[in-house]
Amino acid sequence: MTSSISSIGASPTPAAAGGGDGGLRKAAEAFEAVILRQLMASMRQAKLGDDIFGSSATDNFREMADARTADSLAAMRQFGIADLVERQFRGRIGGGMQ
Repeated sequence: MTSSISSIGASPTPAAAGGGDGGLRKAAEAFEAVILRQLMASMRQAKLGDDIFGSSATDNFREMADARTADSLAAMRQFGIADLVERQFRGRIGGGMQ
């Protein structure tokens, strides 16, 4: 019924914490998706004229469509943001400070 002191204070490994290679990759893709969503939102704000069909429902639909598009683009890994983030954190997790 007792546990050793070393097992109480031990931090879980990334794989045990649900991380691992897949967790880091997903987190990096999610970060890239957030960046792409912000980029798309900035592009939407830079419209040149008034939207004749504009309404709050249309705006909500566009935001959802933009979020889905950003997620899809991030999953394709064409921008390289996720790769850079993953490389940086993999070096830190592996023990080597880059």
